[in-house]
Parts: sequence; C-alpha cells; structure tokens
Amino acid sequence: MLEEHVFKAKLGDQTITFKTGKMARLAGGSVVVEAGNTVLLATATMSRSPREGIDFFPLTVDFEERLYAAGRIPGSFFRREGRPSEQAILTCRLIDRPIRPLFPKDMRNDVQVILQPLSQGESEHADMLGVIAASAALMISDVPFDEPVGGVRVGYLDGELAINPTIPEMEQSILDLRIAGSADAIIMVEAGAEEVTEELMLDAMELAHQAIQDVIRVQNEMREAVGKPKRDYPSFGMPETLSERVKDLMTDRVRHLVDTTDLKGERIEGLNALQEELRETLAEEAEENGWSSRLIREAFDDVLKQIVRERILDQGVRPDGRDAYTIRPLDAEVHLVPRPHGSGLFTRGETQVMSLATLGMPGEEQELDDLFPEETKRYIHHYNFPPFSTGETWPLRGPRRREIGHGALAERALEPVLPVKEEFPYTIRVVSECLASNGSTSMASVCGSTLALMDAGVPIKAPVGGIAMGLVSDGDRYRVLTDIQGMEDHLGDMDFKVAGTRTGITALQMDIKIKGVSRKILSEALEQARIARGQIIGVIEVTIPTPRETLSEYAPKMLTTQIDVEKIGALIGPGGKNIRALQDEYDVKIDIEENGTVFIASLGGDGAQRAKAYIERMMEKPKLEKIYTGKVVRVTDFGAFIEILPGTDGMVHISQLSDTRVEKVTDVVNVGDEILVMVTGISPDGKIRLSRQAVLEGWSLEEAQAQDSPPSGGRRRGGRRR
Repeated sequence: MLEEHVFKAKLGDQTITFKTGKMARLAGGSVVVEAGNTVLLATATMSRSPREGIDFFPLTVDFEERLYAAGRIPGSFFRREGRPSEQAILTCRLIDRPIRPLFPKDMRNDVQVILQPLSQGESEHADMLGVIAASAALMISDVPFDEPVGGVRVGYLDGELAINPTIPEMEQSILDLRIAGSADAIIMVEAGAEEVTEELMLDAMELAHQAIQDVIRVQNEMREAVGKPKRDYPSFGMPETLSERVKDLMTDRVRHLVDTTDLKGERIEGLNALQEELRETLAEEAEENGWSSRLIREAFDDVLKQIVRERILDQGVRPDGRDAYTIRPLDAEVHLVPRPHGSGLFTRGETQVMSLATLGMPGEEQELDDLFPEETKRYIHHYNFPPFSTGETWPLRGPRRREIGHGALAERALEPVLPVKEEFPYTIRVVSECLASNGSTSMASVCGSTLALMDAGVPIKAPVGGIAMGLVSDGDRYRVLTDIQGMEDHLGDMDFKVAGTRTGITALQMDIKIKGVSRKILSEALEQARIARGQIIGVIEVTIPTPRETLSEYAPKMLTTQIDVEKIGALIGPGGKNIRALQDEYDVKIDIEENGTVFIASLGGDGAQRAKAYIERMMEKPKLEKIYTGKVVRVTDFGAFIEILPGTDGMVHISQLSDTRVEKVTDVVNVGDEILVMVTGISPDGKIRLSRQAVLEGWSLEEAQAQDSPPSGGRRRGGRRR
C-alpha cells in the first residue's frame, strides 16, 4: 500500500488537510488539499529544458473544472467539459498572480501548475484553497520556488470581520476580500465590496495576513519532511559585461529622452531608435560574446528602468512630467451613438474606453454551468482590448484571460450600485471597448460604464470611479503614484486598482512584482486613490449629474405582475400555446419566474400595458356580486354562456336575461354581443351563475339569489386543468 503523508493547518475555524505521496507521483510535486467536502488535487511540473527564444518566465496555471466534483453531468451536447468557464479562468488568474513573483527571475523553463477539483462541497470555496494547494505542490516539488504563500477569504458579517466564511454566509456579507501573501507581506489582493471604508479594508487585509500564517508554517514543514531537491536550471541572467557596456553607451541618451519627451508615441519612437542604434554599435561585440538581440534589449530596458525609477525617487518627477499625485487630463461624454440603450466615452490622458449598455428581459440572464455557486448572472460586463488600442497588430482570437479578468473587475466594481431586480427587472449587459491604451483601461472601463449605465437610465445608487495606483521602491525609499501609465506599470513594483463611490470602495485588485508591501504603503495608496476617485466622479457628475429619468426609445419597456404559482401552467398553456398567442397578439415578450412573477416587455406602444391587463383578468378569480362586462360565446335554448374573464365562462339563464319575459334567447343576445352581468353563484365544481336582470334591476346579491335560478350553470372553458 502506498505511503501517504498527512499534514494539518488551521485557517480561521476550519482545518485544512494536506496529503501527499499517494496520487500523481510522477508530477514534479503533487498535493491533495481538503477543506470540509471540498477536495483539490494540485500538481506542479517543470520542463527538462528552457523554451527557446523567449524573454519571459513561461508559467501556466490551469484550473480544470470537473462537474463530477459536484455530482453533476455537464449540460453540453457532448456531456463533457469544454473550454474553461469564466469563473475557472478567473480562478486561474487568482492563483497565478501571487505565485509568479516568487520564482527565480532568470529561469526560462516551462512550469505548469494544474488544479483539479475532485469534490466540491456546498459550503467551501475552492478558489483560495487553490492558492494554498498550488503553493504546497510547488514547495514539495523539484521546481525552484522561493517561499510558500497562503490565501484566505475575508467577509464582513453582522458588523464583524470573518475569516474564511462559507458560501451561504457570503451571501450576507458586504465584503468579499481575497488575500494571498507570504510570511512577511501581502502579495495579491482581490476584493468586491458594498462601499466599505478604506480603514475597514486595511483592517481586513491585516487580519487576512495573520490568518494565513499557519498554512505557511505547514508548507515549510512539508518541505522539510517530504520535499524533493530543487533542480538546477540554465540561468538567463544578464551578463555583467553586457550590462555595464549598455549603461556606458545609453545612460545619458536615455535620460535625455525621458527628461524631454512626455507623449507615449514619441517616447516609444525615440526608444526604438536608440535600441536600433545600440544593436548596430554592439554588433561585433555581440557576435564575439554570444549576446543575443534579446539580451541587448533586456540590458537596454534595465537602463531605462533604472533611470525612470531614480527620477521618480530622487526628484518626484514621472516620465510624463507629473508629480506623484496628479491625474492625467480627464474627459467624459455620453450618448455618442443612437441605437445602443446607453453609451459613455471616458478619456484619461492617452487611455480611452467607450462603454455601451444594453437592457434585456430577465430571461436573458446568463446561465452558468460550472462548479461555482451562482447559477445565473443578471449583470454581464465584457471587456475588449483590440490591437489598435496600443498601435499594434495581432490575430483576433476571442477574449484572452486578461480581458476576461478586466471585465470581471469592472463588473465587480459596478454591481454594488445597481438597483435590485424587484425595482429594475432588466438584465443588463455592458461592453467596454478599449480605443486607446496607456495605462489602466480596466479602471477607465469602470468610469465609461458608469456613464453608459446612467445614459441608459439605469437608476444606479451612485457614480463609480476607478483609478490605478503604482509604486516605485528601492527598499529604503518609495513613492506611491496616482494614475499610473503604461511605462510606470511596466517598470514599477505595483499595480493597485481601486474603484468605488464617494462613500466607499466597491472593488480592489492588487498585483506586485516585489515580495510584498506593508500596511503603511497600502494605507497611502488607498488614501491617494480616494482623493483621485473623487476628482474622477466630479467629472462624471458634470457630464451627466443623475441617471436619465426615461429609458432609450429602443430599450424594452418592462411591466411586471404577480400571478398564483398554481396558474403558471394555465398562462403558458399546452406546449406554450397561450403565451405564444399573447406575445403575437400584443407584440410583447413575456418571461415567467417560478415564484409567479410575470415580466412583460414591448419596444413601443401600449402592448405591454394591454398584455398585462389581459393576464391579470385571465388570472382573476370570479367574485360573487361583482359585475363584469362579458362577451356572449354560445347561445342555447335555455340561456347564454358569457365569457366574463379570459378563459372563464358563466351562464345566464333565459329567465335572467332581461327585466321582462324573454321568449327566445336570441331575441335579447347573440354570439359576439357584450353585456353586463352579475356573478350570483359559484358552485364547488366551478360552475358560475350569472344574471343580467340583477344589473338591470339594480339588485343586491341576496335579492338576485332569492330569484328562482336553475341549478345548472357554466364552467371554465376547457374544463379543469390537469
């Protein structure tokens, strides 16, 4: 029998169990991690040799959803899992971001981390457990990996911060904070919140960092007990000779270019020209020493990075001449195109995003077929990043992981201010099109989407603004930068995106390239972001102070009504016959929910109002003594059958057709006539007695019932519903 090693750690009130030695033994490292009924298998494997011709570390993280983990069969035609769901891709990104900075910078071997859910419990989240599992697999593997990381979710329930809350508990939380960090510092932050304060967010981060210490301790214990020796790898570090040579040739030239050029396009052209000149100058030396074009480019980038960072730290001056606190010029517009239901254009410096909003029926909510608890999504935010936005070309192959992640971040930022479904029963889709990019298009998407939603007439609680913060640090000194542009993101140490209203934060995302940041730095970043957010919201409010009071003429006009759950079948009809007929007759679209809520939408006219009135009459129960305007649907020798409500008939006996004696029914009424009748009786089996004479004579119910009425009567057309 295979020997299995078991380790345990505490995460809040929950026990996390690590098992290794039994499964996937040919992987570089393999760990099974359990929390409650949720079980993940994590493997980490490194290629035998580096990939040729690349200038980056090729790390791949995959979260392979298997619906058997939740006891379900996939809903696709093939009954097999297909491409990763959006939530699986977001989980991959969540795991990738905290572990990537901890690999050796000079390594070029492929590293692949794969996580497979073997069991998905109803209470335990799998995403942050995946961070812990990936780190544990790397720690005991032969893959060079510096130090373990831990991950945890923090909620805010009943006025208290809660570590590792369950899935049901998170439904009541106003904060969903996910933190990953090392023993010494926080590395990654991902959060959605309902306008929480900066101080509460900092307290939650600090509590999270304390909570992950035990899972970090256990991973170090696993490394000592069962870890494999770390493998050697070919170093792709910078040759010292080349680094010094490029510094001598280019430092002054690059410094002059950075000092005198503010615009991204001009700076890129100037830097490209200097790089080309450098390659020509070093051509002979490169051939003699085996310096590749990639190495020369990296050495040039190192010079640029050092100059830009020193300028920021020493002088407080950024590449475009701004100080640490200044936002680039802002501009906002709405209603740029007529046909979409709402549109907004937001420009910050050289970054520009146009967002377009569409309103749809409740039945157009996105259905989710994955391992995560949500079954449908009412607010859908998509983000597109075409190559022309950076002046480049590449094949268009659908959204990449980065685009899915940025769309999810903007979605998370705006969701807390959306009206509840009961007040605004529309499905909402916003698409953010990046038209130009020089830093933080994701936060520009938040701003552009706020404009689009307000232009569409969506009654959001408050405008949401977003800003990206940066950091430059040499270990002793640091500067937090407001509104970072592309070069500062590339050459800096942190990308900290903050979105929210004037009241508080709605979304956070932080990625760092160093091994962690302190509470002091995070506090400064959040405060500068709060000030910048207020400036951005001010521009939005000048452009469109409040959401439009009316929807676009092209948006569906929505009405709702409530019916008895037992009558849903009657409204739908056999094979959907009734509801299709209603939609065709009134030119509307009708959605019915399981609780009996009926949504009726039309693109114009009074079709929705007429359809709603018909449905309400159709669902109405006949009431004694109530007078109805009914239509004669059938005539017999002994009386007439009158449709008093859609699908509901009653009978007027010949003796009750008039205030005078009637010899023949057709002397008074014929099929198609409309007459006023009173309901004078409803039998237990649904037969309805009507009287026209009671209306003509002005009788009360007692007087009408005192008349000599026959026992027979009408019933609902079509009989009782089976």
